[in-house]
Amino acid sequence: MSEVKLSATPRNDFGKGAARRLRRDHQVPAVLYGHGTDPVHVALPGHATMLALKNANALLTIDIDGKSQLAIPKDVQRHALKGSIEHVDLLIVRQGEKVTVDVALHFTGDPAPGGRAQAELNSLSLEVEATAIPDGIEFSIEGTEVGTQIHAGQIPLPEGATLIGDPDAIVIAVTDSTRAVGTEAEAAEADAVAAEG
Repeated sequence: MSEVKLSATPRNDFGKGAARRLRRDHQVPAVLYGHGTDPVHVALPGHATMLALKNANALLTIDIDGKSQLAIPKDVQRHALKGSIEHVDLLIVRQGEKVTVDVALHFTGDPAPGGRAQAELNSLSLEVEATAIPDGIEFSIEGTEVGTQIHAGQIPLPEGATLIGDPDAIVIAVTDSTRAVGTEAEAAEADAVAAEG
């Protein structure tokens, strides 16, 4: 994963009014915490922060007055309608330290003819090194037969990653697409009969 550098400005004004003023100036209020240190309140550049946080598990180098600090986003608050970033909580991390993150799953390929893939999970919770968080996990379902269930423990993980959570959790199930279509047709026919009666 690539590291993103952001220049932060320390802030001493708090409250909704101060936060609104920052956002008007195209900045994002944020707080850095972790490793037993006092929380550090900063302002981040709005556009650069929005680009950096397109990846939910971005590794950030926060530059404050010439000192650099590694951090990952722990909570990103967005405006309900506009989607713009309102506030960011950043967790301080160190080189070699392990963190727990949700990593997106990307399925490739198509199941065997007559099969339809139904994703039950879109991400896996993993413990990984803070400086080696994967962008995602690719998993091929090419040729998977109807009736197959793929569990979390069957997904190959990136080197150094450990699965957190239930290895028996179903990630993807391949169902019979022809039967599903038949069921819909039968339901429509039953509705038509009921309407006539």
